[in-house]
Amino acid sequence: MKGRRREPTPGTEPWADAGIVLPARRAAPAVRQVGSRLLVAFAVLVATTLIVYVDRGGYNDNAGGGVSFLDAAYYATVTLSTTGYGDITPFSDGARLTNIFVITPLRVLFLIILVGTTLEVLTERTRQQWRLNRWRSTVREHTVVIGYGTKGRSAVGTLLGQGVKKEEIVVVDPQRKVIDQAAQHGLVGVVGDATRTDTLLRAALPAAARVVIAPERDDTAVLVTLTARQLNKAATVVAAVREDENAPLLRQSGADVVVTSSSSAGRLLGMSMLSPHAGEVMEDLLTYGNGLDVVERPVTRAEAGHGPRECEDLVVAVVRGRRVLNYTEPEAAVLQLTDRVIVIRPAG
Repeated sequence: MKGRRREPTPGTEPWADAGIVLPARRAAPAVRQVGSRLLVAFAVLVATTLIVYVDRGGYNDNAGGGVSFLDAAYYATVTLSTTGYGDITPFSDGARLTNIFVITPLRVLFLIILVGTTLEVLTERTRQQWRLNRWRSTVREHTVVIGYGTKGRSAVGTLLGQGVKKEEIVVVDPQRKVIDQAAQHGLVGVVGDATRTDTLLRAALPAAARVVIAPERDDTAVLVTLTARQLNKAATVVAAVREDENAPLLRQSGADVVVTSSSSAGRLLGMSMLSPHAGEVMEDLLTYGNGLDVVERPVTRAEAGHGPRECEDLVVAVVRGRRVLNYTEPEAAVLQLTDRVIVIRPAG
């Protein structure tokens, strides 16, 4: 159609790789690596100097006066660096054989040490680019977590506890140090403003199956939800807000589930005040992997046609289509094979 702008394919834009941080790999600090190379190079220089000084009778110094230890160090330096001024030269057969079989290999080793750091940097850049391209070509049906603060980290911990692999989680946050922490935890991170389309494209959000939105501000959560839903109509979007009055805005923006952090914490505080044990149980249920867990699972063939109370696990709700039915409702009296049940069962 005339005048229609062609949208770029996600991942092919020139900025597509900017700000993407892959999981960190353990490596020695750069200062230690450089220091170890310098020590080896110095050891090679000292060894060559001693070899020349021990066989100093087989060398000729054009300036006369024989070959001193300083002359041997000078010869070793210019020889290993391939400068070779020619003012000190080996003339005996022994000195020349030593240069062929000992000093020449040391010269090669010395040059390898000098250029090793540069080569390693280039190799690491190539390796990182290869890992990035491989990740971009394979990432599908993943989970994008926007905001890696307390809420985001807790959400990631719960996902990992439920069996989601680290390589299936992508963290988006505007702070580089936060993304570096995520990379240290084995997660892929994207540095950038999640309200911008290009940032979410770098996180491959159009191919994601789940999106967790947990920024620090409610207005940011609304904008991110709008942008995420525009890029991906099918993903399950779960968003967190601080205030109850902003929850309807998030639902209208496209969030499937909205969690109000301040009111939820307040309700838990009130429950704990009146019944400390009930509050302790609720905190246990909210902490995945300890004590009791709340889990959603499909109905088994053995359970189909029976009531929720006949299941092995404690059923608290039945998911039928897009509706969530309390286990006491008449419609949930008989489980169907296509249903899913929300149960409470021991962790693990």
